[in-house]
Amino acid sequence: RPRRKGERKRKSVRGCIVDSNLSVIAMSIVKKGEQDIPGLTDNTIPRRLGPKRASKIRKLFNLTKDDDVCQYVIKRPLPLKEGKTKQRFKAPKIQRLVTPAVLQRKRHKIALKRRRAEKSRLAAAEYSKILAQRQKEAKEAKELKRKRSASLR
Repeated sequence: RPRRKGERKRKSVRGCIVDSNLSVIAMSIVKKGEQDIPGLTDNTIPRRLGPKRASKIRKLFNLTKDDDVCQYVIKRPLPLKEGKTKQRFKAPKIQRLVTPAVLQRKRHKIALKRRRAEKSRLAAAEYSKILAQRQKEAKEAKELKRKRSASLR
């Protein structure tokens, strides 16, 4: 028995001899014979859960992008409570579903990015302008200093 979820199954190997000493055999059926094995291949158990991801639901039902995925979710009927007649269902929350809210969030994120880029571009232009002004002032101060020192000689 696995100690935790997802733990690898440990299988003991006793060569190729299968006899009454083995209690369990870990195997998978590759090819089905003429007769059914009672309790193994005579009944089929359906999958308990359907797909949860939007693209996988689309793939299962061959839907286009325009079809509403929410209508095709595989729902599980819940057992009726005493005194109640209406059948209730449980359905998974669809993941990776493109909703108006998701698109709005995406637009907002892109707008913020654009705004930041514009702000940094303006700040860089402002800074380069100030830098040019300072360089010009420094150059003029240097010229003035040179003229003064030349006149003193």
